[in-house]
Amino acid sequence: MGEVATSEIVDLLVIGAGPTGMACAIEAQRAGLTAVLVDKGCLCNSLFNYPANMTFFTTPELLEIGDMPFSSPNQKPNRNEALEYYRKVAEHYSLDIRQYQNVERVEGADGDFAVHTTDRFGRMLRHRARKLVVATGYYDLPNYLEIPGEDLSKVKHYYHEPHPFYGLDVLVIGGKNSAAIAALDLWRHGARVTLVHRGAEMHRHVKYWILPDINNRVKNGEIKAYFSSAVTNIAEDDVTLSTPEGTVTLPNQFVFALTGYHPDFTFIEGLGVTLDDANDRCPVCDPATLESNVPGIYLAGVIVAGERTNEIFIENGRFHGKLIAEDLRAKLYVAQPITLISKS
Repeated sequence: MGEVATSEIVDLLVIGAGPTGMACAIEAQRAGLTAVLVDKGCLCNSLFNYPANMTFFTTPELLEIGDMPFSSPNQKPNRNEALEYYRKVAEHYSLDIRQYQNVERVEGADGDFAVHTTDRFGRMLRHRARKLVVATGYYDLPNYLEIPGEDLSKVKHYYHEPHPFYGLDVLVIGGKNSAAIAALDLWRHGARVTLVHRGAEMHRHVKYWILPDINNRVKNGEIKAYFSSAVTNIAEDDVTLSTPEGTVTLPNQFVFALTGYHPDFTFIEGLGVTLDDANDRCPVCDPATLESNVPGIYLAGVIVAGERTNEIFIENGRFHGKLIAEDLRAKLYVAQPITLISKS
């Protein structure tokens, strides 16, 4: 099957069509440049894969991009409201979004990059762009436990909704927001929930209205919790834990290993971008322009912070587009020549 070339070269191709990637494309268009977004999933794929009933920690105006107001009747918007908002933004700005295309490799250099993708049917496509922005986030790559049984089909690294787990023994691994939200939602919908966390208590970053809820459920024995503990083995019908009191084996039908996520460092390094191993694997880039050490390749969103994934969110990553667009304007904008018509 041959590779199909898409339209003519564009000024900017953004890898990742989440809120940060969208903001980059919007600001590029505002600067008079052409922009295309490519994503291996749907628009705002990470948000789509959040729990169905998730509520944001922040207020609506802090999620806004492109100076479009985010109207919500709630002080803190939910997942469905956010998805609707970003769809409307994409429509308003007529963003050219190539969904369900996975980037396989990037060739070329500053001024003429070739981005090779495959679609859902394995068909190969080639996109050409003068500049690139990598805004791939981190939610697609979970931190694996690397323990026996983690590859069983009953082990999940994402939590979506509680109904399929009613009446079952479910283990939730983790001590941050994702684990707390999942444990509470599962318990409230009839699952028998056990929580395991390597720390001595729930993490201090758990949202302030969730922390007392999960702590009270544990205190009341409604959710069984093992702190300062770790899962050592996952089998078809049970799990084994290492706890301060010794080894514990529990009956189990499903495991949610919600132990965090990380950026695709392999992909970033494959582009030639240098990672600062002494600084939490932060990619090398100019903080004023966000251009990496590879000329013409910019970084935006959470990947700028490397392994420190709790430093950059939609709320501050959405401003990266303006920094990048200012640099793009300076490097790509060429004034149209003035044609003088003389009268004979």
